[in-house]
Amino acid sequence: MRIEQRPLPTVLPDLGDLPPLLTRIYAARGVAHAAALEKGLARLLPAHLLKGMDAAVQLLSQALERRQSILIVGDFDADGATASCVGVLGLRMLGAAHVDYLVPNRFDYGYGLTPEIVAVALERQPDLLVTVDNGISSLEGVAAAQAAGLKVLVTDHHLPGAQLPAADAIVNPNQPGCEFPSKALAGVGVMFYVLLALRAHLRSNGWFAQQNIQEPNLAELLDLVALGSVADVVPLDANNRILVHQGLARIRAGRARPGLQAILNVARRDHRRLVSTDLGFIVGPRLNAAGRLDDISLGIECLLCEDADGALWRAQQLEQLNQDRKHIEQSMQREALVQLKDLPLDNLPFGLCLFEPEWHQGVIGILASRMKERYHRPVIAFADAGEGLLKGSARSIPGLHIRDTLDAVAARFPELISKFGGHAMAAGLSLQAVHYEAFAKAFDAEVRRQLTADDLTERIYSDGCLAAHEFDLQLAQQLRHAGPWGQRFPEPLFHGDFKIISQRLVGEKHLKLVLQSAQNAPALDAIAFNIDLDVWPNPTIHHAQVAYTLDINEFRGNQSLQLMVSSISPR
Repeated sequence: MRIEQRPLPTVLPDLGDLPPLLTRIYAARGVAHAAALEKGLARLLPAHLLKGMDAAVQLLSQALERRQSILIVGDFDADGATASCVGVLGLRMLGAAHVDYLVPNRFDYGYGLTPEIVAVALERQPDLLVTVDNGISSLEGVAAAQAAGLKVLVTDHHLPGAQLPAADAIVNPNQPGCEFPSKALAGVGVMFYVLLALRAHLRSNGWFAQQNIQEPNLAELLDLVALGSVADVVPLDANNRILVHQGLARIRAGRARPGLQAILNVARRDHRRLVSTDLGFIVGPRLNAAGRLDDISLGIECLLCEDADGALWRAQQLEQLNQDRKHIEQSMQREALVQLKDLPLDNLPFGLCLFEPEWHQGVIGILASRMKERYHRPVIAFADAGEGLLKGSARSIPGLHIRDTLDAVAARFPELISKFGGHAMAAGLSLQAVHYEAFAKAFDAEVRRQLTADDLTERIYSDGCLAAHEFDLQLAQQLRHAGPWGQRFPEPLFHGDFKIISQRLVGEKHLKLVLQSAQNAPALDAIAFNIDLDVWPNPTIHHAQVAYTLDINEFRGNQSLQLMVSSISPR
């Protein structure tokens, strides 16, 4: 692991009346002008720039006018769940007479609009299928739906393959020819934009007056848009930061959906102090637990629920599923580490594949993430999917586009991968079990073609060192509200050498510290989560290099500064 200072432009931008430290932090994240920091909804990119939007609006407006049945087909993660909810709620707000959702059970049907899920959808007798957070690779499923007489609108954000499905309309910022400047929209963001465009069309046609309904405030859906965007770890470019900021503002003001509020209550999180990382690490995993272990419909029903008691009951079920998921994940981690314990780091594959027949399909994505974090290399974890098939979940590191890497393997060895799809940093695939060993070798070879050994050294990018007087609660509060922080717009991280005043283990694997930045400087509380128990705690270590964020610890109504340790190395 190596700590490096974030590069700054030669000339700092004029970002208005900001403290110098905050100007440097923003500049290091590519902010070039003050307008990029504005978070009002008026600054959102216009919906008409999305290719296929006019056709999508025509399909939906016709369905509303003819009182047709609309069925939303979602995905089984937090982005798919929130996108499904936004679609159902938004279309109902706009006057749809019949709108429902269907999400494939990942263990029975797999991902996306498959011919099998179309057969299930036909039992609902819809007129229009709308995919959310999937569909861009569903060539056979779209064809099956159209052969059955259904119209199909695909809304997605995943990278397309060489061929697009022959849907009646496609809205995806990543499809060829789309001029929408932000390619980072999550699936829920794409669906929200479709609703914005549909509302504008209906307004111009006098729809709301004709139906004697009030034009809805679609901003009421932004808590869900923020949740799905952060949980799906999409880059927080300027446009996504607006969506997330506005959603967080609604949650903090007590205007979240009852289901989202219930999840926060069960997790003992104060909505008034919520930050974007809480959506990603607290709410998202509880929602995802339903899709990983059981059926994401439980999470969707929680978010759709209109009454507090029903929402609380469902949130408690999600909490139990999340606890079950943690136990399964920890067991799988132990088994993965046993596989690797006799291999020195220098002998590990550059592209690491892991498989145990008993691993849970729904948890392999988390396992891949944990192993990627531990060994800092691309990892694919596989589980037995039955009938001689393995399903894999891949996670990557900076510098390696994992979907394109799988594409390269498929091009060289077309017999190895049955199907795949995904993003730059995460992907999914399936293959025949008999091809596992050959695929593992081909994957490692392809990763070695793209990365060097130096690329496998993790780099932590710091915003510099803080002076003793900057360890201040006011600065921590200022940084908290300067976000939202997230993927490719990371929370400010600092580093420095500290004297260790005290250290002790808490919660089995967390290190509670008292640090001092300089002689005669005040003592600082700090905590490092999931530390290496082979190194810490160690009373013989008195000095350490620490990378940290400034955090606010709240206890019994009192606030105090706390360092949240990202890495700690003995000095």
